[in-house]
Amino acid sequence: MKPKWLFQKLNSYLPSCSSPLSSPLKTLILQNPSSETSNFALNHVDISFLLSLCGREGNLRLGSSLHASIIKSFGYLDGNDPNNLRNVIVVWNSLLSMYSRCGELRETTKVFDHMLVKDTISWNSRISGLLNNGDFEMGFRVFKQLYESGINQFDQATLTTVLIACDKPDFCCVSKMIHSLVFLYGYEREITVGNALITSYFRCECCSLARRVFDEMSEKNVVTWTAVVSGLAQGQFYEDSLKLFGKMHGGPVAPNSLTYLSSLTACSGLQAIREGRQIHGLVLKLGVDYDLCIESTLMDMYSKCGSLEDAWKIFESAEEVDEVSMTVILVGLAQNGFEEESVQVFVKIVKNGVVIDPNMISVILGVFGSDTSLALGKQIHSLIIKRSFGSNYFVNNGLINMYSKCGDLGDSIKIFSRMPQRNSVSWNSMIAAFARHGNGSRALHLYEEMRLEGVQPTDVTFLSLLHACAHVGLVEKGMEFLESMAKDYGISPRMEHYACVVDMMGRAGLLNEAKEFIEELPEKPDVLVWQALLGACSIHGNSEMGKYAANQLFLHAPESPAPYILLANIYSSEGRWTERARTIKKMKDMGVTKETGISWIEIEKEIHRFVVEDRMHPHAKIIYGVLGELFKLMTDEGYVPDKRFILYYSDNGKEWPIVCVNSLL
Repeated sequence: MKPKWLFQKLNSYLPSCSSPLSSPLKTLILQNPSSETSNFALNHVDISFLLSLCGREGNLRLGSSLHASIIKSFGYLDGNDPNNLRNVIVVWNSLLSMYSRCGELRETTKVFDHMLVKDTISWNSRISGLLNNGDFEMGFRVFKQLYESGINQFDQATLTTVLIACDKPDFCCVSKMIHSLVFLYGYEREITVGNALITSYFRCECCSLARRVFDEMSEKNVVTWTAVVSGLAQGQFYEDSLKLFGKMHGGPVAPNSLTYLSSLTACSGLQAIREGRQIHGLVLKLGVDYDLCIESTLMDMYSKCGSLEDAWKIFESAEEVDEVSMTVILVGLAQNGFEEESVQVFVKIVKNGVVIDPNMISVILGVFGSDTSLALGKQIHSLIIKRSFGSNYFVNNGLINMYSKCGDLGDSIKIFSRMPQRNSVSWNSMIAAFARHGNGSRALHLYEEMRLEGVQPTDVTFLSLLHACAHVGLVEKGMEFLESMAKDYGISPRMEHYACVVDMMGRAGLLNEAKEFIEELPEKPDVLVWQALLGACSIHGNSEMGKYAANQLFLHAPESPAPYILLANIYSSEGRWTERARTIKKMKDMGVTKETGISWIEIEKEIHRFVVEDRMHPHAKIIYGVLGELFKLMTDEGYVPDKRFILYYSDNGKEWPIVCVNSLL
């Protein structure tokens, strides 16, 4: 007779009728009827099934209660009976799995150590529990014990379990070791092992090894193909990813929804809208499960390809939207220059009572700039407090940037100082805030605090530091930072860093040194670098070098108005009106147009915008009158303006000098 396990007085521990455990439990009761509703018997299979459900649902309380009842019914753990040994091991393994899934590593260790007999599944459960809960050192140690024991042989599940945990570049050597065991023990033809190897190598950034495993696999399924298409896309090998997808589409293995998602990601990276539309058509034609993930990925692809209209159509036609799809459309609007529309959509979402998450908040905070309403930013801050998002890294970092860009450095400092924990982005945001407001010394001091806290600087950190040094004239300190990037932290400078150095030297009047620095760059300078040099020439009125920088910009960015405007300004400052006129004529002949410059100010929660010689504002007459009075007071105090840059406002035949600015700026 099989041993029986009697449940008694467990009603208080059983889940409610609405719990996912309720239905299977009712089924087991019907399969094991009893005259008393409080007593019913289960066999080993039933016990294992219940324990697995407890692990899946994270129901530690019920799982541990089942464990206690198992201990009381010793027959279930008695391995002395050879006929019952297999059933006993099944129960032990179910206990291991349940505690591992519930994150109770200590209890898992106790169960494992008390097991008199272990099979490969026991070892796999133990290893999986440790690795899945982040204890990699102990997990790898247990795997080593299994390998060296000689009693139990590892199987393909063991290998895939270890490979799944190897998801960082630091674990590449472990993946290679497992790969060697795959060949030594004859698992190279197992598709699941090959798929796990491919995924592990891609996550460890060993893309060439992943491709080699794929090429050498004699048999491939949809998971194999999808793993490579996805891995290449995530590793930014977008062209290779799309080529492989095309090869798969023409082969015997049909892509699944995950394959289409990965191929669309590759299209986003390449901004390949033509291929993206083709894949979109395939998704519709073949009836692929058109879920929220597909819709969000399509919106992201169209947004990154600049076709916001298509992204908006998908968003509007969606039967259901979630936080991800709403975040994607907000990002799409912001990245395509529709910042105001992004804010309007967000406000509409909030007013309609839609549940928002920290990602949506951080996206909308990133929209804020110097021309955005600070009052609206403060309203979003109050919303953050109401929704208890104040402990989120991304939200706090967004608040720091929002306040500093809107001109409120004080509130940026408050947010930063109140953060319970900070990451590198938090420090970078605050350093950038000080640099943005011209407070270079505070930015440099904060960098030293960051280092003392043990936070590793990033390339963005050094970009802000160079920007700070440029505004306070610390050229030598800035060059030390540039050298420290590669020497101390192994960070390769980007073109943005070189442009900051040129700007730093230029502001300090070291134009020749800036030119020499550009000529000695390890890579070809781009638009940012030449624009920084031309801007410095504009500050110091150096037309000779300015013309040289402008000519370089004409070659790199022929459609940009910046070189024409800056060079014309330099000629104006030197009184060379003929050259100035020639430059403006050349700009017009080339069909290059300049976007109108705008100034703005926020008064009582309303943004007022102005252009040069603006007369459209309803209070223009009053504004020009006040400016004229101010100008008169300035001249009375001894201010002597440069008459080449004075604009006049005519009122009833009388001209008022209004501002000393260059109308081209």
